[in-house]
Amino acid sequence: MDFSMPERFDLDYTDSDGQKKRPVMIHRAIYGSLERFIGILIEHYEGKFPLWISPNQIRILTVTEKVTDYAKNVYRELLDSGFRVELDTRNEKIGAKIRDSILKKANYLLILGEKEMESNTLAVRMRGQEDTKILTRTGFISNLQDEIKSS
Repeated sequence: MDFSMPERFDLDYTDSDGQKKRPVMIHRAIYGSLERFIGILIEHYEGKFPLWISPNQIRILTVTEKVTDYAKNVYRELLDSGFRVELDTRNEKIGAKIRDSILKKANYLLILGEKEMESNTLAVRMRGQEDTKILTRTGFISNLQDEIKSS
């Protein structure tokens, strides 16, 4: 029930006795509630969402142009596994790409160079950590699926 909206819009009606009365408004605000909920989530997590809800789950960063095809292959595999992935193949220094990804609050950074391509592995950096772990592609996907199931 909403008592303030009829007053704000200066709504009234004439009742059966000819008297002017202020109506009571009944409405549903599903989108307003949803917007408030999302606002609360953003504020609570400070934009650093858990993996299952994060819009920036994984960012793939290429160190050199030589690994672009490998990066695209990893990108497709992660997309096919149901993850939200962005691929950064810009001709920028890797430090700039990492900084951009940190600002976008990506959960995971995959830093792919020639060493990773030759060994068919991934250099994985979690949000908030400076070190990288070397994982197989299937191992990384399995870890992500487990993380989502446990949250």
